[in-house]
Amino acid sequence: MKREERLAGLNAEMAKRILILDGSMGAYLQGFGLKSEDFHGQRFADNRIPLKGDSDVLTLTRPELITQVHEAYVGAGSDIVSTNTFTGTPISQGEYGLEAFVREMNFESALLARAACDRAEKVDGKPRAVAGSVGPTTKLLSMSPDVGDPGRRDADFDGMAKGYEEQILGLIEGSADILLIETITDTLNAKSALWGAWEAFDKTGVELPLWISGTITDRSGRTLSGQTVEAFYNSVRHANPWAIGLNCALGPADMRAFLADLARVAECPVSAHPNAGLPNAMGGYDETPHSMEAHYAEWARAGLLNIAGGCCGTTPEHIEHMRHAVEGVKPRVAPAHDPRLKLAGLEPFTAAA
Repeated sequence: MKREERLAGLNAEMAKRILILDGSMGAYLQGFGLKSEDFHGQRFADNRIPLKGDSDVLTLTRPELITQVHEAYVGAGSDIVSTNTFTGTPISQGEYGLEAFVREMNFESALLARAACDRAEKVDGKPRAVAGSVGPTTKLLSMSPDVGDPGRRDADFDGMAKGYEEQILGLIEGSADILLIETITDTLNAKSALWGAWEAFDKTGVELPLWISGTITDRSGRTLSGQTVEAFYNSVRHANPWAIGLNCALGPADMRAFLADLARVAECPVSAHPNAGLPNAMGGYDETPHSMEAHYAEWARAGLLNIAGGCCGTTPEHIEHMRHAVEGVKPRVAPAHDPRLKLAGLEPFTAAA
């Protein structure tokens, strides 16, 4: 099945039902009890910086494990599988000394996800899309890392955009279907990712749907760079996203009000993939598959969702229960297009008609 056919099939399904995204890569990988040598492998045995914790490099050193994760989520009912590339930029991989391998990591990660989806498609004929995961990097463009030097930045827009471009070229070449720009805490970072995507589209002649997912960092209802949900949406509305959503940081109980805010204004499909609750004192997550199912069932009945999935702490069992929660419930209907000028600083602004 070609990319265009898969996307057409996926869009047709989304018009009829709530689609299912996969869950956490990290939560599943922790169950393997991986050691340093798993991350280094033979190829990076002499890497001067320890690689343990760099999940993206496992695509090159333990690809069979990444395949196992993808297949588990496909088996749980995921319509969309995300690539193992959340930190797949030169900025993030540079902290491990692996910036030279970014394009290869993204290319191979997309191939692994695509192969897992293709195997499932051959069994039941259902289209399954690969979402190229594009994370926030370890730097912020809008904020200083030093409270004593508010003007300091450890990255600039052009350099970050160029790194995103390199990542996205690999994802396109590896047959990703969608770009998922996710866990956005700083909207300027997201804009640099969009710029990098458009540059990659121009170079390849391939334009992928853009899926943008922000992160509300606490109960204040704002991103780390200070925007409300509606202001965040106004800031990226010009990109004509295929979907927009919220993920990470909050558990489902705390995310609900902010998801409702987004569902009220977004003129495109809305997604949610929260953590399995807030981290507990041991660094774990307390929301069970059953407890998260109850939240998703309520969200679906309230008309807030087009795509449901999970972030940190979620497993294939969580995803299976989410699928049951939204099964048979009609997807959210987007509001009519509002032609008025919409702007945003930290707060949204809508011009008078």
